[in-house]
Amino acid sequence: MAKKAKAENIEVAPQEVVVKAAPTVNPVKKQSWEVKNRTYVLTGGKEPLTFTIPSKHSRRHPLLWFDPKSQVQRELRYATNQSSPFKDEQKGEVTLGHITFRDGVLTVPEQNVQLQKLLSLYHPFLGQRYKEHVPESIAADQVEEIEWEIEALNLAKSIDIDLGEAIVRVEIGSQVNNMSTREIRRDLLLLAKRNPKLFLSLASDENVQLRNFAIKAVENDIVILSPDNKTFTWGSNDRKLMTVPFDENPYSALAAWFKTDEGIEVFRSIEKRLN
Repeated sequence: MAKKAKAENIEVAPQEVVVKAAPTVNPVKKQSWEVKNRTYVLTGGKEPLTFTIPSKHSRRHPLLWFDPKSQVQRELRYATNQSSPFKDEQKGEVTLGHITFRDGVLTVPEQNVQLQKLLSLYHPFLGQRYKEHVPESIAADQVEEIEWEIEALNLAKSIDIDLGEAIVRVEIGSQVNNMSTREIRRDLLLLAKRNPKLFLSLASDENVQLRNFAIKAVENDIVILSPDNKTFTWGSNDRKLMTVPFDENPYSALAAWFKTDEGIEVFRSIEKRLN
């Protein structure tokens, strides 16, 4: 009977276990473009039944956007079956679409990103013929307008009547001479409510009062303005006071002249006669 072969013990060097690292996944970049429905409105308060803006480039209506990276003008066009508003990125047969505002408004759904980008980023009529309707921005503007109105109305209630008369005179001219104090107050409040920024600007302009003073001096024949609106003279002796600079309002010029050394003396003299 054959003897069984003796099994040899073979030593094997320990093997390093190589663990493959999981593939690195690039983090998803945040989209700078917010996907949402967008609304565009015509500027200037216009609300025509329909209003169409150019949707493709032509000699009559250039539709180009200057690319700062490539330093070239890129042609734009609205193709309903393409994902880009740039002609050089559009492939194959295209289906051109119209861009039409109805009653001054155009709403573009979130799925139509390329039209939204064309209107929000690249179209040359943006900011001129239309703008994007942003509720948050409109709310902020409305709050600011209300604050201007409150400030103007508060000032109109407490303003000195002489300054109030000067402000109203800017709006309605010499009619203010026949108005009572209450009527002047009423017109001040109406102006403050209708155009608060203009009211506050006039109220802070020292020349408004001086201009009003100059007009009253002429209306009372203390100072005479020549028929050609070029010269002011004393009403009592026809002595020349000043020459109106070319292409300047005569009363504004006289108001500025009252601030000069010679003008101050005349101003004090007129003030005594008006009182």
